[in-house]
Amino acid sequence: MSRHVIFLVNASRPEAVIATKELSQLLLKQGFILSTPSDISVLGITQTPVDKLDAAELVVVLGGDGTILRGAEVARAQNIPILGINLGHVGFLAEVEKPSLAEVATSIVSKNYQTENRMVLNYSVVRDGVSISSGWALNEVTVERERTTMVELFVQIDDRPLSRWGCDGLICSTPTGSTAYAFSAGGPVLWPEIDALVLLPISAHALFSRPMVVSPQSQIVVEIESSEALLSADALRKLSLKTADRVLITKDDSVIKLAHIKPTLFTDRLVAKFKLPVEGWRGE
Repeated sequence: MSRHVIFLVNASRPEAVIATKELSQLLLKQGFILSTPSDISVLGITQTPVDKLDAAELVVVLGGDGTILRGAEVARAQNIPILGINLGHVGFLAEVEKPSLAEVATSIVSKNYQTENRMVLNYSVVRDGVSISSGWALNEVTVERERTTMVELFVQIDDRPLSRWGCDGLICSTPTGSTAYAFSAGGPVLWPEIDALVLLPISAHALFSRPMVVSPQSQIVVEIESSEALLSADALRKLSLKTADRVLITKDDSVIKLAHIKPTLFTDRLVAKFKLPVEGWRGE
């Protein structure tokens, strides 16, 4: 029985397309079936819509963290790992080192890679007592202003009121997302293995607007008190909100499996990403 791998490629990056062509040829020689929902034209890779993709063993992503988030949609739906290939820019989800494509192919063929589970958020939107939308996020769920006026939000945790904020928005992130939007807004960095949520108001007009680390067993409710707002999940799934809408956010039962050819400690990933000063360290 032929083995199947799905490619997710950022076609706007020439180096990603070139790497895809080389890696695909290495896998085709090993008898793999290759498919992609990406808008690329590579010989031997079948273009297929996401909802029509056959069952596969791995999603290979050639692009940045944004492309990996798109790949996570496919990986979660099929409950398979996602492998992000470093194309020269260190991200938080792809390999830290830049392995040769021959090394990547060998690891895929032999299934010589390790996986780690990453937390996923679940959200639902309740309007007039009825759930009108639900979804998930690997990085974060945000409720933000849709236009220029700030939003008015009433936040509750575990059926208890926390605070009202007039603000640019509110971020609820996973540990994975703590180094993404939440980080740029002043939130804490959480190591991926920590089981917790980050809650962070953005530019709040309030005495208390600190980032908070919340139990993963908690339910966060964001009630819209302004005329409008925008919900965004990983900047991929969006929904316009209106007054009295309630956004319910919890930890999801599912996980995203990230694959790594060469396991790297998160500390080393931080050092590589931000070029942190560690010269002179005498450790092994």
